[in-house]
Amino acid sequence: MAYTQAFTAYKQTGVKTATQGKLIVMLYDEAVKQLSLAVSRFTEDTKVEPSNIDKLNAHILKTQEIITELMVSLNMNEGGQLAQNLLSLYIFFNKELMEANMHHNKQKISFVRDKMDELRSAWVQADSMTATRASDMNPAISISG
Repeated sequence: MAYTQAFTAYKQTGVKTATQGKLIVMLYDEAVKQLSLAVSRFTEDTKVEPSNIDKLNAHILKTQEIITELMVSLNMNEGGQLAQNLLSLYIFFNKELMEANMHHNKQKISFVRDKMDELRSAWVQADSMTATRASDMNPAISISG
């Protein structure tokens, strides 16, 4: 019990102290995880056992909530064409997941998961570039030998 509480506190601290870029990466991480769990609910012949339908639905709905959170986080005023393109992608992903959930379509879930993972990688790279530039501009962070 104490371990669970400590781990929960650790996760909450990580979220509270994370940069905006890291928070976005965390959302992508969870979306990819949920979609991987959804894919795992399919049998080898791409069917879903009746006992797994509720679990599949829960993983997809959780991912759709995350995508909605990503949509809300877009700064449409300053983000320009990039924000508009991301919004279009997020809308497309939610539509694909809705259809995948209704028709138990493993291919659509895998497709969205793979694209979300690609976007996650891009955000990791962008966040690390931002962090590098910030430390280059802040002499208090530089290490002298």
